[in-house]
Amino acid sequence: MTPIPHTETPYRWYILVLAALTNAIGIAMPTMCLPVLFDEISRDLNLDLVQLGAIWGIGALPGILTTLLGGAIGDRFGPKRVLIMMCLLAGLTGASRGLSNDFVMLAITSVMFGFIAPMIPMNGIKTCSIWFPRHELGFANGVTSMGMALGFMLGSMISATALSPLLGGWRNVLFLYGGLAFVLAVPWYFTRNPKTIIAAGGQASIQTALRHVVSLRQLWLLGLTIFGIGGSIQAVLGYLPLYLRGAGWQPATADSVLSAFHFASMICVLPIALSSDRFGSRKKIIMATAMMTILGFALLCVVQGGAIWVAVIIAGFVRDGFMAIFITIIMETEGVGIYAGTATGFVMVFSGLGTLLAPPLGNSLAYIAPTTPFVFWTMLAIVGLFGLMMTQERRKRKIGVMPSQQVA
Repeated sequence: MTPIPHTETPYRWYILVLAALTNAIGIAMPTMCLPVLFDEISRDLNLDLVQLGAIWGIGALPGILTTLLGGAIGDRFGPKRVLIMMCLLAGLTGASRGLSNDFVMLAITSVMFGFIAPMIPMNGIKTCSIWFPRHELGFANGVTSMGMALGFMLGSMISATALSPLLGGWRNVLFLYGGLAFVLAVPWYFTRNPKTIIAAGGQASIQTALRHVVSLRQLWLLGLTIFGIGGSIQAVLGYLPLYLRGAGWQPATADSVLSAFHFASMICVLPIALSSDRFGSRKKIIMATAMMTILGFALLCVVQGGAIWVAVIIAGFVRDGFMAIFITIIMETEGVGIYAGTATGFVMVFSGLGTLLAPPLGNSLAYIAPTTPFVFWTMLAIVGLFGLMMTQERRKRKIGVMPSQQVA
């Protein structure tokens, strides 16, 4: 296939930066602000530890459906339209969490936000597959993952210690993030579509796309991987600030540990993603990142005091690097072809399941000992590693254009 000219134009870098900022401001910051605000929210709404774990996980419940539909809709109608609409809705639903006056209301609004939010990164990924050739796709996914890491870091760093006192409480923090997400629809509206060739089958029905990706065994194994590893990561991130506060740490210091996790991830994501483009074996690199995550979580089961920083940073080094390579592996899976968005959405359904189940299940074990949840989540991550070991690597990657490219 002759390379499509738009993949060589400078405009693609603007699209990449916008996708990364959308991940950071529209999704990551409004999401990661919750764990550090949980202490304030629990006092205001009289919530216990299990209820907080349920709130942290319940947002993934609708995501089980919308990650799948979001990718399929992006394949069918183009990601630009989806991104405009989802930024608007993510702003409204994210801000609505600030109106909650009890557990039920907070759960409902979290579900509403969780219904919309997964569609944004799914279609950002699809946008990268349109604008970037295959030999740059790992890097492009790394940049969007770095945007997510930046948002996670800022959300955990400033939401409770800076924004909440400045704005007058956790509710106004959520209103602010909602407004920022809403505004992101404007630059997406003015982006231009690439002049490209629509691949045969690019306008296939959503049902056809779903039937095709469900038949691919590799995607089920990748689903098991993200269920175990992704679910355990989200659970640990939700529990860690509460665990450290319970151990007597000052709130600002406890939040800083979470910020250190995301900072380590942010500075390492691009080197990891670039190495996967050049090394020739994405599987070997992603296996190493998964094992570092497991090592960090295992250390949290046994270490105390300052050693917790070491354990958290070990796991944090590879978090978004893992995700960047993982998404690229999905898109390069044999047989995915033009259904990159649908395939990504299908696999991320399992991420939603892990995020839904892991936090409340792990939090419920805290009555045994405060570190027992870390034991459970370490074992869950090992299950994910087992799924990754069973995948088959597609070694031959021709430099050129992703077969999934189509009009945005």
